[in-house]
Amino acid sequence: MTGSRLFLAGLTGLALLAAHPAQAAPQLRAQVRGDLPADLRTRIETAVGATERPSRNRFDARQRANVAAEEASAVLRSEGYYAFRVQPGVSEAVIAEPFVEVTPGPRFRISDVRIEWIDPAPDAAIQALGTERLQIAPGQPARAIDVVSAEARVLSAVQKEGYADAFIGPREVIVDHADQTLRPTFRISAGLPVRLDSLRVETEGRTRPDWLEGLTPWTSGGAYNPDSIASLEKSLVETGAYDQVTVALAPLEEVPEGGLRPVVVTLTDRKPHRLEAGASYASSEGLGADMRWTHFNRFGLADTSAVLGRVSTVDSRLGVEVTLPHWGRLRQSLNGYTAAFRRETSAYDETGIEVRVDVQRKRSEVAYITVGAALDYTQTEEKSASASALLQREQVVGSLLGALAIDETDDVLDPRSGWRVDVRAEPTLLTGSVTLSYVKASLQGTAYLPLDGDRRTVLAGRAKAGSILGGTLGGVPASRRFYAGGGGSVRGYVFQGIGPHLSDNTPVGGLSLVELSGEVRHRLSDQWGLVAFVDAGSVGVSQEPAFDTLDLGVGLGVRYNLGFGPIRFDLAVPLNRRSDDPSYQVYISIGQSF
Repeated sequence: MTGSRLFLAGLTGLALLAAHPAQAAPQLRAQVRGDLPADLRTRIETAVGATERPSRNRFDARQRANVAAEEASAVLRSEGYYAFRVQPGVSEAVIAEPFVEVTPGPRFRISDVRIEWIDPAPDAAIQALGTERLQIAPGQPARAIDVVSAEARVLSAVQKEGYADAFIGPREVIVDHADQTLRPTFRISAGLPVRLDSLRVETEGRTRPDWLEGLTPWTSGGAYNPDSIASLEKSLVETGAYDQVTVALAPLEEVPEGGLRPVVVTLTDRKPHRLEAGASYASSEGLGADMRWTHFNRFGLADTSAVLGRVSTVDSRLGVEVTLPHWGRLRQSLNGYTAAFRRETSAYDETGIEVRVDVQRKRSEVAYITVGAALDYTQTEEKSASASALLQREQVVGSLLGALAIDETDDVLDPRSGWRVDVRAEPTLLTGSVTLSYVKASLQGTAYLPLDGDRRTVLAGRAKAGSILGGTLGGVPASRRFYAGGGGSVRGYVFQGIGPHLSDNTPVGGLSLVELSGEVRHRLSDQWGLVAFVDAGSVGVSQEPAFDTLDLGVGLGVRYNLGFGPIRFDLAVPLNRRSDDPSYQVYISIGQSF
């Protein structure tokens, strides 16, 4: 079977998978009748819910109508309709259909909002702050969520002013049908202001208390703030070194009157070791297998150290990695990595040792800044421009790294909304066979747009551009140039297959790169999904990225959800096929392509 016929067979198989027997269209569990505002009807129908199974009999229909009436009543109360009438019923049709007849009545309004402070009452400034944070006014609709949210805002504001023991007492809410109003009275106990002491660590693990002390975002004697307590707890959870983390104030009865309040940190170490394995396959790059043995909290710093190995057709290595989270301060990690490696590609063969150190700082929940340095010793074999001689290079390569990453997506392995940006620059100095300095820079962005309300169909896009500034094609070793083609680049082409080639079809690489990808991802079910994609890329011999010489690849893929992320199978064909490009390529790995 030729490549084209095999690709068409793959398209047919995917189409058959997509054309699985259609299920009955969902319908409301009970029809909602009555003259209702559009937004209120939508809320009631959402609460009633949908089903794909019609009523089995009149008894079943009556039960559905009664349940729907309860749901509708709850929505009406929550939206401020307290004089409503809801009547469940069943149609006289042969197949009984449940319904609810809804008469909402007038919408009640807020009136006379008050806060009663339970003794001991806080000072006038705190009371004024509480009144300000209510943010509900007489005359607005008496929605339950607004009343509950107002109460929560007052409590949060009081706690942030240092009143750690503040709590909500029983609220009083009067629904007056005579004037169609709702009058809420909130009862808040502020207690006494709290000043924080040092940490008290309770753990049977290896964590060093002096390291934890250095992470506290408050000073002894400082006012209590729930955000600082929550920040420390979240930061410890994010290290991944613990099964359980609790950061809380010591019980009030353990504190002498007027004394500082200790903060108790309770830690339960996770199992110290973890063994992981993974595999990938691409018809152009062969089979790859990875293994990683990880040790947690070896040094008592919530650290992670790992021995990792990879064996593949293209890249094999054995390395050690160490991560020290919250190094010197919260949200700042120190990462070290060293490995011996062997790369065998169509463009070059390279053996070497690399050492890398970087510091990554989390600037916000979605933004990261990384600075680092690397030192590599490499021995490289590559072909000269004439393709008649084999060049051997022995190089020591020193480089610096500056990078900014922003991730606004909703999921790491299977994003369905949001965007990502990654910008990086690597000033580099070569010594050895060639002495040269240059800067390798790149910019990549991805975006994900759901096309329907339940996000079953997603439009995904990726764009990447790169340039080597100050280098020459002959001076920059082949292993440091840009390449395109393959599973993580432009699918359908052989690995490193896009861009300039020597006369014997050996890839040359380039000083600039452009890559573009677009995918339409559709979920057929919770487990299965289909993807249609187009990739494009070019590699140029000049420093300016070239957008006018793009090579294209298209294809289809299948996704199977493993729970934590999808496993993907992609079948792609090159539209600008060279003599050494097969008519199709196959890619299998875990996670979306980008």
